[in-house]
This record gives sequence, structure tokens and C-alpha cells, in this order.
Amino acid sequence: MSDLAIGIDIGGTKVAGGVLDEQGAIVARARRDTPHRSKSPDVVEDTIVGVIEDLLGQTAREDVVAVGVGAAGWVSADRATILFAPHLSWRNEPLQERLSTRVPVPVYVDNDANAAGWAEHRFGAGRGETHLMMITLGTGIGGALVMDGQVQRGRYGVAGEYGHMMVVPGGHRCECGNRGCWEQYASGNALVREARSLLLANSPVAHDLLERLGGEDQSLTGPVITEAAQDGDQTCVELIADIGRWLGTGLANLAAAFDPGSFVIGGGVSAAGDLLLGPARETFARELTGRGYRPMAQILQASLGNEAGLIGAADLARTEVLSTS
Repeated sequence: MSDLAIGIDIGGTKVAGGVLDEQGAIVARARRDTPHRSKSPDVVEDTIVGVIEDLLGQTAREDVVAVGVGAAGWVSADRATILFAPHLSWRNEPLQERLSTRVPVPVYVDNDANAAGWAEHRFGAGRGETHLMMITLGTGIGGALVMDGQVQRGRYGVAGEYGHMMVVPGGHRCECGNRGCWEQYASGNALVREARSLLLANSPVAHDLLERLGGEDQSLTGPVITEAAQDGDQTCVELIADIGRWLGTGLANLAAAFDPGSFVIGGGVSAAGDLLLGPARETFARELTGRGYRPMAQILQASLGNEAGLIGAADLARTEVLSTS
């Protein structure tokens, strides 16, 4: 077995890794918790190195050609520096350089959404698509753009921040400081906010949801709302449909700008499946510029789940090494 690559996915509380073969299969896995949920760059770096060492110990070292690291945040265009990571204390962190002094194979760093988009392009729902846009719906909205077999990172490496397109001037305040960003209407946070507003108003249409929560609205999460909707709670079905319609609006805007062949929708909110994507497709078809006179992009559910970032980081790193060897 040759040309293996290691992929690393950095989360808020853990670092997960896997060894990937050329067909996209994970042949070895390792995971470590970040001590005390630390945000210290040194502690996170030590944890990453520990996972890589675990994985190298599970396979023949000479078969591993590269390590790819996927991180939530802005990564420089040369895939060397974490410019900004919102959940870690990384500011202009030279992560590639620091890891390369401790890891015996080439290391590349990438944005986690770029990695997920690449994975879906190579091995997942978007396999074979030449013009793919990945949209990740989680707490916020991230994304990636793959055109003609290349991840488009932008001039400075920070392309794909689709969640901060303004869709409602003067709308809800966003954590980024602006108002009316797309992620304030089509993300997991938006779903929970709208459901909680019904609970706090003691709305009768939310009584079944409150009962599911045991009367404690503090335990409300996106997955709970999705589960209730899948069980037939009509209020939760409507809440997810609202998110889907906002998703469709944003996709129509992106189609006008980039004309992709497929949108692949991932992230935790995508677990709602057609409850989310059905309304998104309907809105997209209604709001697409030039509708009726142009081909329409497909809107697909991602297929690789939580492992997409790990898979994509590994394959991107391998592709980089093999293209320069």
C-alpha cells in the first residue's frame, strides 16, 4: 500500500485523524481530546502531533506521503498560516512551519470547509462534478468552491465565507459585526433562535417541543428540532422549512455569481434532509436569475458526514505532494 496520506480535523475539544488511501477509504484512525478544552496554540499543536504519531505507528511510515490539517478559520493562500481561528487562540499562527519541525512528512494546512468540499468533490455527493459549491450549515455557514479540479481559495486564502453575504439590510446582528448576514437566517443558530422565540412566548404551537425538552428550553439544540420534525412535529417541520427557504435564496444569489453545476449541502443542519432541501430547491427554482432559460444547478445532500474534513485534508495534501514530485 503506497501514497497514503494523513488527515487531521481540529475541533473545539478534540483532534481527530485518519490515514487515507488513494480511493478515499480511511484505513486507520486516532483521536485525542484537547486537554482541558485548551485554546492554547502550544497545547493544540502538541495534540495534533500526538495524533499524527499515533497514526504513523499504525501504518508503514514509508507509505505516508503527506499530512493535511483542516482548521476552522482563515488560512493563508499558501496553506501555511492560520490567519484567524475563531474558536482557538490562533492569530497569524505559522502552523505549517511549526508542525514541519516535528513531523517527518510534508504538512499542508487548509480551511476545514475547503477540505470538506474537496472530499465531496472527489469521493462524495459531488463526485464527477467540475463546478461544485459546498455549503456547510452548522452554527454558522461556511463553504468551498471547486472549479475545474481546483479549490478556489481567493487572493488571500479567505474565499468561501458565504455566510456573511448580506441578505437582509439592517437585519439580525451577526457575530461578525454586520447586520443581515445569510447565516443569521439559514444556519443552526438561526433555527434554534426561532424555535426558542416560540418557547419563550409560551406559544401553544411549541408545547410538544417543550414537552420533548422536559420543560427545559435551555436544552434546545438544532438536532433536537430536527429529530422532532422527523417525528412529525409540524411546528419543527415549519421551522426547518423556513431555514430551507432562506437557504434557497442564498443559493440563488451564489448561482448568479458563480454558475456551479452542483451545490452540496453539509454540516449538522443538513441532517434534516428533504425537510430542509425540499423548500430550498423550491425557493431556488423560483428566485434563480434567468430561470427557465438556463440549466439549474443540482442541490445535493453531502454524503461523507463528519469525516469529510479529515478525508479532504488528507487528499488535498497528497495531491499537492504528488503534483510537485
